[in-house]
Amino acid sequence: MYELENVLRPYAWGSTTAIAGLLGRPASGGPEAELWIGAHPDSPSVALSPAGSAGAHAAVEGRGGRRALDTLIGEDPEHHLGSDSVAEFGPRLPFLLKVLAADSPLSLQVHPTLQQAREGFAREEAAGVDRSAAERNYKDDNHKPEMIYALTPFEALCGFRPASDARAVFELLVADFELAGLELPPLVPLLLEDLAHPEEHTALRSAFERLIAGGDEVTEAAAAIVAALTSGAPTAPHQAELATVVTLNAQYPGDPGVLISLLLNRISLAPGEAVYLPAGNVHAYLHGLGIEVMASSDNVLRGGLTPKFVDVPELLRTISFEAVGVPMLSPETTMLGQEVFRPPFSEFQLQRIELEPGAEPVPVAQSGAAVIIVVSGSVLLDSPKGELRLERGASAFLAAAEAPVNAHAMSGATGTALAFAVTTALKA
Repeated sequence: MYELENVLRPYAWGSTTAIAGLLGRPASGGPEAELWIGAHPDSPSVALSPAGSAGAHAAVEGRGGRRALDTLIGEDPEHHLGSDSVAEFGPRLPFLLKVLAADSPLSLQVHPTLQQAREGFAREEAAGVDRSAAERNYKDDNHKPEMIYALTPFEALCGFRPASDARAVFELLVADFELAGLELPPLVPLLLEDLAHPEEHTALRSAFERLIAGGDEVTEAAAAIVAALTSGAPTAPHQAELATVVTLNAQYPGDPGVLISLLLNRISLAPGEAVYLPAGNVHAYLHGLGIEVMASSDNVLRGGLTPKFVDVPELLRTISFEAVGVPMLSPETTMLGQEVFRPPFSEFQLQRIELEPGAEPVPVAQSGAAVIIVVSGSVLLDSPKGELRLERGASAFLAAAEAPVNAHAMSGATGTALAFAVTTALKA
């Protein structure tokens, strides 16, 4: 078991206080968007001297007591990851855990399938596109399914709503313009026509393509709609969706993503709720603090709400133009009393570990390697090979060879301890 030091990503959309407040440390003074916990080569965690045998301790101390986690895993993948994980995912940690704190909206985005990622990465490598280039789509050859567990009220856009529902929002806007005696933007009747197509796939794709093309027509329509809404136009029963349009346009005036948001499910997660995001799902996190878990990849195709590169043809090849229900994810309780969130991806599952003072220990769900972070109280991890105490804000990497590991409430603790652990979804 190795305690970790992790990389904090200071993206502009990050909260200045949420992650620091959660982990019980002083704020940096700047935006703190994502804390990366894992072995992604762009920002690997650093493994400190391990708990356990004196031999293992001495081995790492001989290298200065600090190793980038991806380097450490690469030295003995079978030991650290387990043979099943290496056979399924190769000699790399297949998941990445993040603490995510959005103070303003992230870009509208979609992630590729595994096949699309492999083909796109190979294509850009063959073309000689620099991996750090702004126009690069595929940073690696992996897909990036993900999930988010809300620690605070969490707002997001997630997947296409039925075309008829999106059409109803635009019909309300038509009524608002008529009521106010305003000239309706020419774009709106065209979108209504798109969304009336009897084949839903075609309806959603047509409306999306019309908006993602951007240009003056989209910019002017967004401005006119926002002007009508801020002048007091009725918004019921679509208050949340239309308020989001106003907010997004204030930050990204005239961006195609402003009106694309009306094609998507607008969701509000309560603390403790979770949603998963498969390949092809258009989404954007808007506000909130959460535990995010994903396959270890940085492949993102952006579709708006960003000054970054948007490759429209590749985006259209990646999106699944299907209306979906919001893919909520409920926890399962195992026979060992573990509370586990299992999305339909083999790379990861998330365990929530809550320990009351004096409670019995909880086994850490572990199929291969695991990472764990404590967000409240203190937790003692023990295995047949050693033990490790983690205070609030601390995290650790658990090698596959360390299993089984139990999480204990600290002796004499007066408050509840809360931790989150991630491992693969392969059968143990």
